[in-house]
Amino acid sequence: MRFIFKTDYNQDIQLAKHPGHVCWYGAMLLLLFAAPWLFPEYWLAQLTFVLIYGIVGLGLMLLAGFTGLFSLGHAAFLGVGAYTHAVFSNMGVPFPIALALAAMLSAAVGVIVGLPALRVKGIYLGIATLSFGFIVEEVLARWESVTGGNSGIHIKQPDLFGYKVDSAEGFYFLCLFIAVLSTLGILNLLRSSTGRAFVAIRDSEISAQSMGIHLARYKTLSFALSAALAGIGGALYAHKLSFISPEQFNILHSIDLLLMVVIGGLGSVHGAFLGAIFLISMPQLIALTKDQLPPLIGQAPGLQGLVYGLVLIGFVLFEPLGIYGRWVKMRTYLQLFPFYRKGLFKRQKAFQKSERLK
Repeated sequence: MRFIFKTDYNQDIQLAKHPGHVCWYGAMLLLLFAAPWLFPEYWLAQLTFVLIYGIVGLGLMLLAGFTGLFSLGHAAFLGVGAYTHAVFSNMGVPFPIALALAAMLSAAVGVIVGLPALRVKGIYLGIATLSFGFIVEEVLARWESVTGGNSGIHIKQPDLFGYKVDSAEGFYFLCLFIAVLSTLGILNLLRSSTGRAFVAIRDSEISAQSMGIHLARYKTLSFALSAALAGIGGALYAHKLSFISPEQFNILHSIDLLLMVVIGGLGSVHGAFLGAIFLISMPQLIALTKDQLPPLIGQAPGLQGLVYGLVLIGFVLFEPLGIYGRWVKMRTYLQLFPFYRKGLFKRQKAFQKSERLK
């Protein structure tokens, strides 16, 4: 069991809590950096998708896991970022500028969506974001002069001020660089007063408001930052596929994104990437095992949806903290063994009376 004796406030807010963090995360970065020489092209492409979805997951985790605002139309922000970046890239705008424009426009759309969300929450917020997702999908399909309509639109290769990123390895390193920057940005945001305000709103809006936190401002900011990260992920997603169409950003994609952060572990940065790994690897595992199943089951058209549903139900019932929560429990068990106490992670049923009566 590791005990950390803190003598300075800076120790409490630093990113690496102890040398072990530096060692393990440094080793992970070295492994990711060496991935193009260790893995074949197919698995490198899957790892690139994990990084892209991890960036989107960071935004949705900030909104749902740290602010407590759930979105059922998050694929719409992904689509806004993808189409914005595609249009500007095809006009010859350099990749960094087009990426910034995609993030800014997605953030602006997030503010527009966040304003009605100030007066609703829970299932009503989900309905509002779901409606927004349908609206964006319809706009992308009907605005043919810009988006190409249902025929879709092709995207040129990333142009870094004259340098073309035309290889899978180059694009992987580009996604890795943006994913690391996004992760560091979210971690630093959560250490700031803004991040603590987000968490306070998630835990209790009444308590947060009584402490002087402006609910409307921080909720809108959370939507904007979440949409901006989704827009950045959408831009990378568009480049990776080289072709996008409106049906790629439908309600099913939004549900996949929400499923990703719930299974990964709400309220943890690790959960965004663990959920992305799940989202990318699960179809591969289903494809590998379906041939071993009886034809009646293995060839069923809704097998993937059935597996996703069963996995989600299993996590909700038996592991609400997701994959990362399970890992924390395993790590704690190994650290405390043989003195681990059963029920150590049992939820406390303590909450404010004012919240209970609502």
